[in-house]
Amino acid sequence: MKKVLVVDDEPSIVTLLTFNLEKEGYEVQSADNGKTALDLALTGDFDFILLDLMLPQMDGMEVTRQLRQAQIETPIMMLTAKDDTIDRIVGIELGADDYLTKPFSPREVLARMKAIQRRIQQPYKQAKDTVMKNGRLVINRQTKQVTMADKHIALTKKEYELLCYFMDHRDTPLDRHTLLENVWGTDFLGESRQVDIHVSHLREKIEDNPKEPKYLKTVRGIGYQMVSQDED
Repeated sequence: MKKVLVVDDEPSIVTLLTFNLEKEGYEVQSADNGKTALDLALTGDFDFILLDLMLPQMDGMEVTRQLRQAQIETPIMMLTAKDDTIDRIVGIELGADDYLTKPFSPREVLARMKAIQRRIQQPYKQAKDTVMKNGRLVINRQTKQVTMADKHIALTKKEYELLCYFMDHRDTPLDRHTLLENVWGTDFLGESRQVDIHVSHLREKIEDNPKEPKYLKTVRGIGYQMVSQDED
């Protein structure tokens, strides 16, 4: 039985999520503050974490940050009452896998969870090459290290996965639907903004001039494309 940690300081939301998750066969444990949630997540063997952003003692972003620093890779879906793009971007950058803005439907929560779990269980087939090179850009899959002109590039987990997907499909225009389905594990096009945000961050990190990218180009009317570069 899969275990889910539900973290929210609103009892009604915990009750709603617990009822619907248990009905779907999940085992549920809950916490009403960030510190308790962090302690449980560090010691418990959870398959998923539903994490409110605004919590007593420690907010959801700090919980996420500390879990990822501790190499806890349990999927995290952030729940937020704020319809604020900045909060969502920061949450994703810290390592959250998805987010939902309150009020939400329990059916959508379950659908998003299943989509993320499908991606984890059936990741896209990656190239067999341990080291991939494109011009000055180098990815070592074994160590998960990325360098540009021999300089280490720090990427979030999702940025790394997206960059690998682009490298595996070099010189192929990729639409947002394809990227969402294969990197995020969802086909909900309402979340296509996530793709744009992550591409923008990748450009800031790997391009000499992010406003005139050489590696990650926009393909008008389609999406994005990783362009092959000559060795310098």
